[in-house]
Order: sequence, then C-alpha cells, then structure tokens
Amino acid sequence: MSEGLGTTVGRSSRRRILRLAGGGITMAALGAGLTGCEDELATGGEGSTPPPRSASPEDGKAPEDGRAPEPLWTKSTSAQTYGDNDELVAVDGVVIASGDPLAAFDGATGEERWSLPGGAVPGAPLLLGDGTLYLESGKYDGSVAGYVPGSGKEAWRSRLGKEYRQPRPVAVDAEQVYVIAEILEADGSSHTNVIAALNSGTGKVAWKEQRDLGTQQNGVHAAVQGRHLVYTDFKNNLTVRDTATGKQVWTQKTTKTSYGPFVVHQDLVIVPQGQRLQAFALSDGSEKWSVRAEEFTTFREPTLLSDVLCIADSGRTLWALEPGTGRTIWRSTALKDAGGQVPRQFVEVGGTLYGATDLDERGGVHAFDGKTGALRWTFNDKSGDHHSWLVATDGERVFALHGKKLHALPA
Repeated sequence: MSEGLGTTVGRSSRRRILRLAGGGITMAALGAGLTGCEDELATGGEGSTPPPRSASPEDGKAPEDGRAPEPLWTKSTSAQTYGDNDELVAVDGVVIASGDPLAAFDGATGEERWSLPGGAVPGAPLLLGDGTLYLESGKYDGSVAGYVPGSGKEAWRSRLGKEYRQPRPVAVDAEQVYVIAEILEADGSSHTNVIAALNSGTGKVAWKEQRDLGTQQNGVHAAVQGRHLVYTDFKNNLTVRDTATGKQVWTQKTTKTSYGPFVVHQDLVIVPQGQRLQAFALSDGSEKWSVRAEEFTTFREPTLLSDVLCIADSGRTLWALEPGTGRTIWRSTALKDAGGQVPRQFVEVGGTLYGATDLDERGGVHAFDGKTGALRWTFNDKSGDHHSWLVATDGERVFALHGKKLHALPA
C-alpha cells in the first residue's frame, strides 16, 4: 500500500454532509521537477471545462490542444461511493469501485472480470496490501476478508471476536491488517471501541487496545510507516501507536479537525489544519514545519507522489512542496484564473498530474503540467451528477469515477 495515503473509515464526515446538502442526493503525483516557474493558463471552452474532442486522440494519447480527451471506454457500475480516495483502486489489470455487488473491470477494455455480491460495505475503504484486497464484509457478519484483486477469489478471512461489532479495516502493511470495532455491552449497545491488529497470514489477533472513552469508530483515517500506525479522527485527535504491540506512542489534539487523508513521509506525518499545513515528528509529535495559506483559505487533502507533496487550497491555488521541509517547489493559480473546482485527490502519470474535484459544476478531472501546475484540460462527462469525482491509475490509463459512470482516459 502506498505509504502516503491515509484511509477512511466511517462516512459521517463534514464533507459528506456538505455534499449531500448541496447535491440533494442520498449517497454521495505528482511528477514534479524542481524548477520553480510560473504557471501558464491553458483552457479550452467556457470556464474551466473545455469541451471534449469530437474524435478520440491518436494512438490513445491525450490531445495537446487544451481539449480533454474522449474516454477510451465508459461503463455503468454498481458504485456506491461517498467521495473518499480509497473507494476506487486500479491493480493487477483491473479497476474496482466500492459498491454492491463489488465489481472489477478490465483496465484495457472495460469488460467486467468478476463480481462479488455482498463483498464489501458500500463506501468502505478498499485497502491493498501484499497483493491482497482487504474489505469489511458486506454480509455484516463481523468478519474482515481478503481477496485476490485480479480474480476476486477469497484468499483470507478473519474475525476479531463475538464481543466486537463491525470490525472495519483502516490500514494494512506487509504483516498486519489494522481494524477498529465497537465493543458490545451486555444489552447490545456500544459506548467504546477497540483498535486491533490481525495477522495477514493467519488471521489471528496480534494485539488489541481499547481506545479512550469518547472516541468514535467513524471518521478515522490511518496510515502505516514502519513501526508507526498513525490515525486521525473527528475528535481532533492525532495518534501514533506501535505496530508491534499496539501501545500508544503519543497522542495530541489538533487545532482543526482533519476530515480527509493525510500524508506520512519518512519520519513525518503531514496533516492539513485549516489555513495551516503542519508536519509532526512520528517519534514524539513535535512540530517540524508549517505552511500557511492565504487569509480565509484552507488546505484540502494532500497527496504524496514521486516524493513531492501536492495539495490545493480553497482559494484554488495548487502547491508543490518538499515533504521533508515544507519548502515550496512551485505554486500555480491556473485553476483560479480558469474559475475551476478545487481538486482534492491526485494521481500522476508521465509528468501529468490528474486532480479529481468534489461537486460537478466546473469540476471533473483536471490535468496539470507536473513541473509548473499549468492547467492543460478538464474532463467532465456533463452528466450533472453531484457525486464527487474519484481517480485512480494503472500507469497507462486514468480511471475517473463519477456517480455510477466509470471512464477510462488515456494518460
């Protein structure tokens, strides 16, 4: 699993509430050089959404004239997503979106490769580790399962215990799957929760630790770096535990609630905190660097790709930063100049940065120059669907999920 990605558990997030209110719906990378040059605006059409080409680009390549490419293929899916980054993955030649049934599509052709009714809880994270796709069971039977991504065959299953309810995977490494579950009371209620590690070879419980009273099972984002399991929650907690024992290394309150993924880089955890982006030492939680956005603007979710930290702010400025120091590599206002939606998730292919936005209007998938942040084009399927866009890549194509429509774009 990529070390830079936090994963999400629970879906009662502030972002989801805002999205539902705005959309009236039920459900809702950077290959950067070290040259700090100004961006250049490249748009094609009204606002930030250039119209698609009338013909597909030659040889499956994206066009160079500022217009978005035609999809290589588009499929209707059973996707039921809430806009979190870990609900769409591309691995082993297939692309998979969270939904019921859970379905995998061939990355090259779009043909369905396998389908798994009740395979996952809709909206739950799709966690990849050591060639296995780990899921909270869609049968709500208290189990966590692992599948071979290319075939959909079950490879692993584990249960935390009957005294726990709804164990939800939050992170995975080469040896363990980390879950959070409700602790059941005698009357069937639950007021506390536990965090535990399951051995990814045997399924046996390696350790389990009760979390503090008042913490919630929902709204947890987590990542693993070496012996450190790092997670945030809706109670403004930033916590680090030892992966071998489960013992808490440190925990501290953050100034703002982190509603989305964070980044772990070497010995740092980097968390957006409203107007500030802060980096803390994994060893003791001390602040190592901080970057401040302009007044009245807030940072979105960060992504670490090719050892460069990419993040957008609500003022529609795109930042490329050195993750170890916070030093600015470049800043681009191309999106602000175009009046486009702010991206919150990024992937990178061949020097192009692809960013997925929240709501549909003036959004979609933006393509940026990875060395300058210049806006190349924006793809939008014009469906009017108010679900957030999600992106994933297999290195040859960029997969864009919007509502129940899955598009494969040439990279």
